[in-house]
Amino acid sequence: MAVTAAPINDPTRQTLVPPASALPDVLPTEVLTASGKAKAPLRDDLRRIASYRNVGTVLGLWAAIAGAWALAFRWGQPVGYAALFVWMGPMFARLAILAHEAAHRLLFRNRRANDLVGRWLLASPAFVPFELYRRSHFAHHREEFGPGEPDTALYSGYPITKASWRRKLTRDALGSSGWKNLKPLLTSLRSAQGRRIGGTILAVQAVIWVATALATGAWWAYPVLWLAPWMTVWRVLNRLRAIAEHGGMERSKDRRRTTHHVGQSRLASCWVVPYNTGWHLAHHTDMGVPWRNLPHFHAELVAAGWVTPEAPYPTYRAFWRAASSG
Repeated sequence: MAVTAAPINDPTRQTLVPPASALPDVLPTEVLTASGKAKAPLRDDLRRIASYRNVGTVLGLWAAIAGAWALAFRWGQPVGYAALFVWMGPMFARLAILAHEAAHRLLFRNRRANDLVGRWLLASPAFVPFELYRRSHFAHHREEFGPGEPDTALYSGYPITKASWRRKLTRDALGSSGWKNLKPLLTSLRSAQGRRIGGTILAVQAVIWVATALATGAWWAYPVLWLAPWMTVWRVLNRLRAIAEHGGMERSKDRRRTTHHVGQSRLASCWVVPYNTGWHLAHHTDMGVPWRNLPHFHAELVAAGWVTPEAPYPTYRAFWRAASSG
């Protein structure tokens, strides 16, 4: 997709907002409202939460993490540890995305179970302050790029130059961005409120450290193969995903102008956008649709003509090239 000019403060500023020809005014329809949300009875089907299947998803994720660790230490070779280091990046992506689902109260129909699992088994292992994240994330959904948007600095200014893109990813890969995120968690312990938030995360991390040390017989396993990948590999993947969701877009009531849709693939789903999080335009059109139903909802948006073949980037590589073409 070509980079287009858009009048955001500076009329000559380049953005990644789709051209007007890719944003047809076709709503409402028989099945979609003027905002793009589904009407009943389709809405009820799309918003159905698969609680029992999600239990299996959470357990399967932790089994995959434990299995990867077991294989690496059973082999006991440097190449195995290196592979585990890299693999922990997409594992943190999975923890964070399921924590995001719990923050939306879409993981389990039972809210108590939703929040307990979201906080203790998903968010805290991924260093995410669950309640604080929920508040800031809902501010993001209320109005992308609005005055309450918590991530404007992350999303704005695209496309950037290739040199700037390399610098950002290099900082992520070397742990600079990770330390920037870890430091506030540590300093939060100075206050009572901070201890309530940060203490939960640090307590879970301490349990993980002890558990990995006992299971592997290596005290260094946690800092080298848990903390370090979170500070490096995960930060790179997180930026790549986040920019592909909102980078270079603008404030608008039309979600097609605030949120990208990028063509999905199994490789991208494995490494960058697990659990259908790549269907992000559908998610922002109706944040009450659980992750399993987002592809179906997106198909309805396409069938209505609201999402056109001209609008999506065919691949993430195509998007990242456009994002670094400034």
